[in-house]
Amino acid sequence: MERVGRLAFVPPRYGADVIGGAETVMREMAHGLAERGWQVDVLTTCARDHFTWVNEYPPGVETVDGVTIRRFPAVISTPRAERAAISASIVAEARVSIELQQRWMNDDVRVPDLFHFLLDHSSEYRAIVVAPYLFWPTFACGQIAPDRTLLMPCLHDEPEAYLDIYQPLFSGARGIWFLSAPEQDLAQRIHPQLPAHEVIGSGLHVPDRYDPEAFRAKYGIEGRFVLFAGRREGGKNWEQLLDGFAAASMYGDLDLKLVTMGALEVHPPAIIADKVVDLGFLPDDQRDNAFAAADAYLQPSKYESFSRTIMEAWLAGTPVIANGASAVNRWHCERSGAGLLYDDDLELAQCLRFLAEAPDVAASLAAAGRQYVLDHYTWPAVLDQAEATILKWLPTGS
Repeated sequence: MERVGRLAFVPPRYGADVIGGAETVMREMAHGLAERGWQVDVLTTCARDHFTWVNEYPPGVETVDGVTIRRFPAVISTPRAERAAISASIVAEARVSIELQQRWMNDDVRVPDLFHFLLDHSSEYRAIVVAPYLFWPTFACGQIAPDRTLLMPCLHDEPEAYLDIYQPLFSGARGIWFLSAPEQDLAQRIHPQLPAHEVIGSGLHVPDRYDPEAFRAKYGIEGRFVLFAGRREGGKNWEQLLDGFAAASMYGDLDLKLVTMGALEVHPPAIIADKVVDLGFLPDDQRDNAFAAADAYLQPSKYESFSRTIMEAWLAGTPVIANGASAVNRWHCERSGAGLLYDDDLELAQCLRFLAEAPDVAASLAAAGRQYVLDHYTWPAVLDQAEATILKWLPTGS
């Protein structure tokens, strides 16, 4: 295979300590393609989190494992009050004019130096990969050179997905990488005239080993527990999960703790404060051990395009209890046969009760999950698909 030309990856945040599924996929794909011989640049901000957009990394250029990383300052020059007001209308699914949509997009983080860099240098790249769709860097930079832009939207069925301002981004890209079939189906419903597109999925690195007992000893965790990993925020249904876990605990003597790791603070209801253990951000090896030590992984989010954490749980041999309101959660669980789905707090309580009372049967579900991940979502297979689309959609000299 002739790997000719530079590739640019444009995530809004980038780094091993950045929490976010899209950002993780972009980082691992960039490094995976660099290892295969591609010249890869990452063009990103100096921010670590997507709430404050504070510039925590220094601006400038560095090379990490063969990948050139260029960081540009994130800029917030408005109070974002107008954005909040417009967001309320968007969430309420009210009709919002194009002008207000544009004001909503620009009353938030912007990265003008990154935008101008791509204006000057876009012709130097064979492909410019942008993700996720929702943020200004993707929205603005994804339209600079659409003829060589690959969009990885990480699309969710959320009110923002239906805004008119995103139509040029989806229809104008040279090609689109989807992470799952339900994500592709959603995009086709919203944007019937999609350009070339394929479901390439997302890869995972398979840990060499797990040490659940070392994890328990290190963090002083005794007894059985369920796990949540990721951003503890409304968009991930974190508060609803806490309420549902509290309700399940009230219905009876549920002998399970809820262990959580990830970003943002945790404030559980008082009734379950002694059952919720927050570990904050964990390094990769401890994260893997946490998945292996858990009796089940809880995925409460309705807004998923892939759900990497479900795959990490299954690789560790751990069953999954997932919110059935997410088409992606439902698709993975039904295809693999390795998860339980719930549609409300009562069904969540029933799933937790089943886990508590029939642990061996629940654990047996996860065996199929590990094989499902190994069959579909290893990095070699995903990178093969990514390369094939680059060569097909952007041949040398195009």
